[in-house]
Amino acid sequence: MDRTVTFSFNSTKYEGTEATETFTFKELGIDEDLDVEVLKKEIDRIFQAWVWDKLNISFSIVIDEDKLR
Repeated sequence: MDRTVTFSFNSTKYEGTEATETFTFKELGIDEDLDVEVLKKEIDRIFQAWVWDKLNISFSIVIDEDKLR
C-alpha cells in the first residue's frame, strides 16, 4: 500500500477558508526511502506550496537598503 500524507489548513480569521487533501507519496513525487529529516523538509516545502496555491497568495518583499545601513 502506498504511503500517504494529508495536508489540511483552516483560518481562525476567515470563516470557510479551509481545505484538506490526501496525497500518495507517488503523487507528490516523494521518494519513500528518504531520510526522515529530509522527508520532513520536503513535505513541509510541498505543504507550503499547496497552501499558497489554495489561497491564491502572491507576495513580494522590498527592502530599502539605505535604511539597513
